[in-house]
Amino acid sequence: MLPFLRRDGFAAKQETGMYTVRSIYFDTPGFEMYHTKIDGIAHRMKVRIRGYNVGDDNSTVFLEIKRKYEGPILKNRADAPFGVIKELFKPGVVFDDYVHLIKNPDNARRFFYQIHSKNLRPVINVIYEREPFLGKNMDLENDFRVTFDLHLRSVGYPEVENLYQETGASYAYPGFFILEVKFNHYCPTWVKPIMEDFQLRKEPASKYVGTINSNHFINPMKRGEALAKGQLKPLPNPTETITWENALALPVKP
Repeated sequence: MLPFLRRDGFAAKQETGMYTVRSIYFDTPGFEMYHTKIDGIAHRMKVRIRGYNVGDDNSTVFLEIKRKYEGPILKNRADAPFGVIKELFKPGVVFDDYVHLIKNPDNARRFFYQIHSKNLRPVINVIYEREPFLGKNMDLENDFRVTFDLHLRSVGYPEVENLYQETGASYAYPGFFILEVKFNHYCPTWVKPIMEDFQLRKEPASKYVGTINSNHFINPMKRGEALAKGQLKPLPNPTETITWENALALPVKP
């Protein structure tokens, strides 16, 4: 593939040509997002916090909502320093006190709307090394990318403040890596012959589902487990009407 690819700019700055991805995934008390994935539901969602490499309070961290509507994947993303993200999860926080420190604050509101309206809890920190490449013949509208994800591992029921910690991590798919070919509109013609030469075929390989399944103390079939073990405080009144605008203004029981 190398004659057709160039290394991603961020990865090229790393000594190994790879970077570490760290994502804390949130789910409902009944693991709705896990089950919609394994059941093959066409319309589904992931809510996560994502950081890279080894970070501190000044490192940029992303709040993401990733939606799949049959074919297209849509993403709402906001970013801020990790120290600000940690503050936004504390009880009694006033969002407007931090809005000037957040890029795309409307997307941050959408993120916390999902957290509060669905009673989401952090259930797993998914960690891996990524070696990414872009097509040499760059088509901005197509955004063709090839990524190799290695050393997939995870920490169950993390606290948000432990995004960059991985003590006691469990490995998923040991001895394997995940190859992803991504594009918006079309796959270049040179890809198919290479896939055929190596007898590769398209297979679902959800890192979220795989890491959940590799943590044997996480039971997505047991309703309420995420609520009991996830490291967030519950809302004081689950029947209170939550809107997109007031999602960050709701009081949280100390």
